[in-house]
Amino acid sequence: MKIAVTYEDGQIFQHFGHTEQFKIYDIENGKIQGTSVIGTNGNGHGALAGFLNEHNVSTLICGGIGGGAKSALAAAGIELYGGVSGDADAAVNDLLAGKLGYDPDVMCNHHGEGHHGEDHHGGHSCGNHGGEHRCQSEH
Repeated sequence: MKIAVTYEDGQIFQHFGHTEQFKIYDIENGKIQGTSVIGTNGNGHGALAGFLNEHNVSTLICGGIGGGAKSALAAAGIELYGGVSGDADAAVNDLLAGKLGYDPDVMCNHHGEGHHGEDHHGGHSCGNHGGEHRCQSEH
C-alpha cells in the first residue's frame, strides 16, 4: 500500500491543487517500509489524481482540497483524509495507528463566486493573503 501526503519542508502542504511535492510512504504490514519525495511536474488539481494513480497511491493525506479534485480522487479509487495539518510523518503514523484527526467534509471553495477572503456561507474563507494560501475546513 502507498500513502501520499501533500508535502513542503516536512509539513503537510495546505492546498492540494497547488502542491509541488508529494511524500510517498510505502506501507507493509502496517509499518512504513520506505519513503520518497516526488515532484508534481507542474500538474495541478484534477490531474494530480491521475498522477497519484500512476504511482499506485491508494490513500492521500492533505490539508484543503477543492470539490473537483475530491471527485477525481474518488473516481481514481484513492481514499482521502483531508483537513490535516502539521508534520507529515506524524500524520502517516497516526493514520496507521487509527488515530488520525481529519475532516471528512473538508472543502476549499476558492473556485466559487470570486469573493476571496469573504465568508458568505457560514463555511470558511480561502484566499491568497500575503502570498500564502491557507484553507480551513468547514465546522
